[in-house]
Amino acid sequence: MAGLVVHDKRAPDGNFVKFVPISGRDHDLDRNFVKKAVNWALRSIGKRSIALNQVAVGTAGDNQKRGTRAARWIAADAIRELIGDKDQARLKKR
Repeated sequence: MAGLVVHDKRAPDGNFVKFVPISGRDHDLDRNFVKKAVNWALRSIGKRSIALNQVAVGTAGDNQKRGTRAARWIAADAIRELIGDKDQARLKKR
């Protein structure tokens, strides 16, 4: 998911909205590579456009409420990066 989001520059945002629920289903898995992959996909989706940023931040917030350690880590890391000044400034330039 993350690779497609990063490398397919011409694809419309609608193609990536369907990935958000998929990334959310594995939020509870506490395996290190799974956590990192889910986090990477969610952050990559959120960096693509302002609309996808809002979707990714909202999804991360919802998943954070699940309460599992993995879900909290994934969501906190994704939210921290996606609402940061650097990413927000870059998205507003687009």
